[in-house]
Amino acid sequence: MTQPVRTATAASTDERAVFRGSALPWVFLLPTLAILAVFIYLPALRTLKLAAYRANVILGTEKFVGLANFAELLQSKAYQQVALQTLIFMLLTVSTGLLLSLALAWLASRPIRGAKTYRLLLIYPYALSPAIAGTLWLFLFNPEIGVVNQILGSLFHVKPRWLDDPFLAFGLVTLAAVWKGLAYNIVFYLASIQNLPGDVMEAAEIDGASPAQIFWRVAFPLLTPITFFLVFTNVVSALFDSFALTDILTKGGPYYHNAGITTFLVYQLYQDGFVNFKTGAAAAQAALMLAMVGFISWIQFRTGEKQVHYGH
Repeated sequence: MTQPVRTATAASTDERAVFRGSALPWVFLLPTLAILAVFIYLPALRTLKLAAYRANVILGTEKFVGLANFAELLQSKAYQQVALQTLIFMLLTVSTGLLLSLALAWLASRPIRGAKTYRLLLIYPYALSPAIAGTLWLFLFNPEIGVVNQILGSLFHVKPRWLDDPFLAFGLVTLAAVWKGLAYNIVFYLASIQNLPGDVMEAAEIDGASPAQIFWRVAFPLLTPITFFLVFTNVVSALFDSFALTDILTKGGPYYHNAGITTFLVYQLYQDGFVNFKTGAAAAQAALMLAMVGFISWIQFRTGEKQVHYGH
């Protein structure tokens, strides 16, 4: 009898990495674990410990206060306003940024002349650092010499005080954050759109579906996995990457009620930790932000993942 021939696919599936002893895999993981421990885990544990102390960096003193730092933060009107402002800022930047990115990526995926140049211009802002992006927006919207006010002054005879009015300043920082994150989102959306199954799209077109129906009924459900991923990354970006834009454009101001209107959680943490030297309060804020990210992630995975459709 002839022996069955093992195909290359079957042979490859049988090949598995075999380690002689249980210690060798840990040896390979040791450099990575060491780096993570030194630069992430140990500082995080130190921060959690510091949140329970009243510390003075200049004098080098620490006094154990338990949960007093957390209680003071949660009872503070200023911190409550900062948290609400951060939540509104996060919702606006994530929703607006993802909608604009999806629309621009869909348009950029169309077969038009000069598409490569068009896509490159859309992706280019991602190469700019937040500090440079903030500086560009600062020059553009300068009330006296900014290009935007010069155009508005010549056309409508108005020159808004973008950085002095609380609501204009909040809107300006929000738009700058949306613009800065567009390129990142467009890269992922554009790659996903270009990998949509062509036969499914053609079948919908043959069945008489309009372009809007093809997008919302066919393309968008297939883009939900990447949208689910981008929602999480944009939430984290809104919470932590807004520091440079805020610091350059407004310094957290202008003042509104109990705090600066553009003072978000990460900027408040910076002010307390590195300007006012309230290291215990700053550590407590870091712990609260960590808990917030974990809670938002839990909510997202409990609710958002049910709306994700994975094509086969």
